Amino acid sequence: MALLEWTDAMAVEVPAMDQTHQEFVALLNALESASDEALIDRYVALLAHTDAHFAREDAWMQATGFAASNCHSMQHKIVMDVLREGEKRGRAGDLEVLRVIARELAQWFPQHTDAMDAALAQHLLRTGFDPATGSVTRPEALPRAALHGCGGATCTDPEDLAPAGLSA
Repeated sequence: MALLEWTDAMAVEVPAMDQTHQEFVALLNALESASDEALIDRYVALLAHTDAHFAREDAWMQATGFAASNCHSMQHKIVMDVLREGEKRGRAGDLEVLRVIARELAQWFPQHTDAMDAALAQHLLRTGFDPATGSVTRPEALPRAALHGCGGATCTDPEDLAPAGLSA
């Protein structure tokens, strides 16, 4: 049985994000089912994919008015720190830690997607951001100040979400 199954409920309606998330789920499941001999290679593949995945989302956030210190980017940094430490421990022979990390990621990822990534997706859609080109077709919808929360209504000042020149 797979560690994590992709479902349509995990989709955030930004095709570039959804494709990357599906790839993440596939790599996570490949890691979980790996033999000890293949475990490090599959872990490194997941780590590299996740690093690129997070860097891409972080760049999108920067391009559309999220602050470098927002909680979404901070969560990415923390997860990458754990993944890098896991790689060190795995290379030192502690393969079980890699399996534990995989199980923890399977628990964390749907919650991250549902909260953080869904808020980012809505922000990208609202601003007309094109992940392929980096262009914003609705610059008037960009926040007037950098978003320091997650970008969702529950952890961001509503005034910051308002488009430039408008009040919330």
